[in-house]
Amino acid sequence: MSDTVVTVSMFERIGGTVVIDRLVESFYRRMDALPEASGIRAMHADDLTSTKQVLKRYLSEWTGGPKLYSPEKGHPRLRQRHMGFPIGSAERDAWLLCMRGALEETVADAAARQEIDVALSRLADWMRNQAGNPHDERGGHG
Repeated sequence: MSDTVVTVSMFERIGGTVVIDRLVESFYRRMDALPEASGIRAMHADDLTSTKQVLKRYLSEWTGGPKLYSPEKGHPRLRQRHMGFPIGSAERDAWLLCMRGALEETVADAAARQEIDVALSRLADWMRNQAGNPHDERGGHG
């Protein structure tokens, strides 16, 4: 069966539910601890329990794992759901700082880490809803 192609999801590549859980816990630990993240931490509730569960469900589905987010929340509509929060380049950068550290800590596969980083960087950039410097043009998306 040499012509059989087995597709492995990113969810499986990184280690499944256990790694998604660790990733989210590490991400929010960093958000609590890093001074650079104090602005985005202030946008969250004091108790992160439900926020962590939502992100775990979202990332599980986003990486090709079990569909745990959309049955409960519907289409992610991430930009719309975050419109109430001012997200500029500084907030994007703080979020990515926390996520990159968490990825480094929890995802052993360097190639998978890089692929996730590229995708999340695009997503974080798209989430911006505040004007920034002249290089922050979003070309009609906002």
